[in-house]
Amino acid sequence: MSGRSMATIIEMPKLSDTMTEGTLVKWLKKEGDKVAVGDVLAEVETDKATMEMAANDDGILGKIYVTAGSKAVLGAALAVLVEEGEAVPEAPAAKAPVKPAAPAASGGGATPAPAARGNSSRAATAAATNGGRIKASPLARKIAAEKGLDLRTLAGTGPGGRIVRADVLSAPVGGSAPAGRPVQTIRPVAGPDDQRIPLTGMRTIIADRLLASKTQIPHFYLNIEVDAAPVLALRQEINAGTEKSGGNKYTVNDFILKAVAAAAAQVPGVNASFDGDAIVQFAAVNVSVAIAVEEGLVTPVLRDAHRKSLLEISTAVKDFAARAKSKKLSPDEFAGGTITVSNLGAYGIDNFDAIINPPQSAILSIGAARKVPVVNAKGELTVGDRMWVGMSCDHRVIDGAVGATYLAALRKLLENPALMLV
Repeated sequence: MSGRSMATIIEMPKLSDTMTEGTLVKWLKKEGDKVAVGDVLAEVETDKATMEMAANDDGILGKIYVTAGSKAVLGAALAVLVEEGEAVPEAPAAKAPVKPAAPAASGGGATPAPAARGNSSRAATAAATNGGRIKASPLARKIAAEKGLDLRTLAGTGPGGRIVRADVLSAPVGGSAPAGRPVQTIRPVAGPDDQRIPLTGMRTIIADRLLASKTQIPHFYLNIEVDAAPVLALRQEINAGTEKSGGNKYTVNDFILKAVAAAAAQVPGVNASFDGDAIVQFAAVNVSVAIAVEEGLVTPVLRDAHRKSLLEISTAVKDFAARAKSKKLSPDEFAGGTITVSNLGAYGIDNFDAIINPPQSAILSIGAARKVPVVNAKGELTVGDRMWVGMSCDHRVIDGAVGATYLAALRKLLENPALMLV
């Protein structure tokens, strides 16, 4: 919100580090309602999650300028607070146009307006004729260079035919679109009984980033089998003691997160990111924890996880999960992750290979612990507990030997979990 001077304009706030616009999901106050500092005014969907927008001033909600279901850029006027008896001003001149979202097929939720992707030659011509210089955003130029694309062959869908990030990402890797023709997504043929569900802001950004990850990051995959019996036994022993004292109950995932962080501290080459002409190796291990919510997937960050105790990790993750579902996570809790853990073991998945969460260079894929036939040290066939752990690596940063060294360190910790408690 702006400073208080008579009427106070409520602007679209920056609720995440990468947010450029937000969708006004719903207003929790209506015109004429009294508002106090700290009152939740509305729910706003960002590129990461749906978050609450609170009031920074007292007053009366005089007028709502942006209705529920619409999108607005950062700083756009959403509503206005006035004092008792004060005239309600009209909306100030927009800093950028507010883009209404298409109505959801099921009548609920907020959706982004589709980008115009005309196939006329005018867009391509406009993109390529600006004093002889191709009109393209700096990010589009950077991505095009990384993909080896000729910007002259792409049609721009931005203002004035400007080539933007989405135009470059939609172009095929290792090639380019025919001149004057933007690459079109292969569309499904929907029948009359099929449901069309417009993308939410979160789902849109997930789609964009995962497409960028798979097209720009050279993935390779490693998998190991871990003897899960020691960690399962230690967890059962600890929980038996804490249950009697009313203490914390630990999950297998708590031990996994502890091991992932500790192993990353031992093999720092995996705790890094590609940065164009350099590799950034991070001093702290900040673990992004994948949590499924109704709108998609969020990845709050467990900061300095390599320095946290098992209890601190367990408590933090429980708090993340609860607040993610109630939309109480703050924007800074999503920023700064250096390595991600995705655990689908609870869903019955034995093994899988996840897509890297850019700009990170590694993501761990954790499967379920299963009882399976194994051959023990004596060469005897017996029943054992086994768990598969996958690791997806950015080959620009992590070589096979480094990834294998990391997984060996991770397996040692999981198979000797007492080492994590000292």
